Amino acid sequence: MTKLSVNINKIATLRNARGGNVPDLLKVAADIENFGAEGITIHPRPDERHIRYQDARDLKNIVTTEYNIEGNPNQKFIDLVLTVKPEQVTLVPDGVDAITSNAGWDTLANASFLRDVIGTFKAANIRTSIFVNADPKIVAGAADTGTDRIELYTESYAEAFSKGDTSGITPFIAAAEMATSLGLGINAGHDLSLDNIQYFSEQIPNLLEVSIGHALICESLYFGLDNVIKMYLNKLK
Repeated sequence: MTKLSVNINKIATLRNARGGNVPDLLKVAADIENFGAEGITIHPRPDERHIRYQDARDLKNIVTTEYNIEGNPNQKFIDLVLTVKPEQVTLVPDGVDAITSNAGWDTLANASFLRDVIGTFKAANIRTSIFVNADPKIVAGAADTGTDRIELYTESYAEAFSKGDTSGITPFIAAAEMATSLGLGINAGHDLSLDNIQYFSEQIPNLLEVSIGHALICESLYFGLDNVIKMYLNKLK
């Protein structure tokens, strides 16, 4: 079964809005695991507008499932990941002013840089994943960097699906088949939701993990975290 990793950035955003510790990010992370999630994902950004770098350190002592830290591998991020040593690091080419992730890596143009960064993390026994668009050439480039996995950037699929167009899955199937042929593990994330997750997981071969944050937290406003996590797990079976 595909694993569900819950991105808790939005919990940190809510906490930061009032300047206190409500909701308690660490307690929410532990509760999410108790509700059945199989991983916790965070994506600290340089301005710490949601997840703070100290959160990343504190969560290391809380997360008992899989801990995944996403981000643009500048030196501050690299140092954080090497200190915390999560089970997985996901490399995302965010601009400093990006509201949210909006593109995957060009693994061909950035091959040397990615190879060096991935080598650093793998030397520390941290599994690596690269955030990529659904393009077989880019997936092949990812394999050449030495990464363990790719994370498919699923916004275009989600947008097409919301309009009733299931053909948006086609490039993702091709990218997943390429990844499998090259021995890469497959993760996916961005705009996945209760509406579109089941079809995606049914169509993508060898999908190991999905990382879901914004939609899951929004859905939880209506149904509650416990219920929503169980709803996702049911759709991923």
